[in-house]
Amino acid sequence: MSAGVLGTGHYVPENVVTNKDMEKIVETSDEWIRSRTGIEERRYAPDDMDTSDMAYKAALGALEEAGVAAADIDLILVATVTPDTPFPSVSNLLQDRLGATKAAAMDVSAACSGFMYGMITAKQFIDTNAYQHVLVIGVEKLSKITDWTDRSTCVLFGDGAGAAVIGNVSDGKGILSFELGSDGSGGKHLYQDKDDHLQMNGREVFKFAVRQMPESSVNVVEKIGFNKEDVDYLIPHQANMRIMEAARERLGISEDKMATSVKKYGNTSAASIPIALSESVKDGKIKDNDLVVLVGFGGGLTWGAVALRWGR
Repeated sequence: MSAGVLGTGHYVPENVVTNKDMEKIVETSDEWIRSRTGIEERRYAPDDMDTSDMAYKAALGALEEAGVAAADIDLILVATVTPDTPFPSVSNLLQDRLGATKAAAMDVSAACSGFMYGMITAKQFIDTNAYQHVLVIGVEKLSKITDWTDRSTCVLFGDGAGAAVIGNVSDGKGILSFELGSDGSGGKHLYQDKDDHLQMNGREVFKFAVRQMPESSVNVVEKIGFNKEDVDYLIPHQANMRIMEAARERLGISEDKMATSVKKYGNTSAASIPIALSESVKDGKIKDNDLVVLVGFGGGLTWGAVALRWGR
């Protein structure tokens, strides 16, 4: 047995904000946003919906798909940089709301790489038989830390949540390899300022991402003795189509084998990979026995990747 994905779920707010809508908020244009990012629209949660509310909705979907009751969850890991409050953690709030009475709970802060960190942490608990079921959630309400006067960043981000139940799957399936990394010297390029606003040096983050995402993708495939041609599906962090295309081209896979939810949701940070994973599963784009690569990068600077054989 090895650790793998038993079920996925996701939630995005109903409020759709198009690039044309953004033109009314800040000096920008639909053409500028599309050509540089590939983003066409994004979702914003209403004021009365917080991070834990979105996490709860995504969690319910993952538990249902996995066929696992909340009472059987041993650990809840929530990846977020936009918690309801600094404490109690989103995972604590979620543990109570779900009725996951025996679950330990903690939040993970690794920005857009957060879900990868959570997923790989979950693997350790499953592989050592310490726990049987771990609920991992990536969720962000980035709209509450967005600087609406900064046209270079405010058009990029959205709100949402994605979740996965991690547990034992049959031999040969599940998470086959992983990579985690950190470079704190780059923290100055993507951070939250003293006014609680997100700040980003787009040029430097872009340079880092187009190097690291393809490199990490290839690394996790080579670790298990496969070639990049063996990859059936790629789920990169949904930050920017140009960065995602760099990873896809490095792996040499066709466009239809890469998740591209960034067009609809923008960059949802820690939520982007699990949202894209959940949608891809529900749309039938990931099939049993597929070799799937998940890869992300984020503030920190941080990065993480997983190669997994899909199925139970």
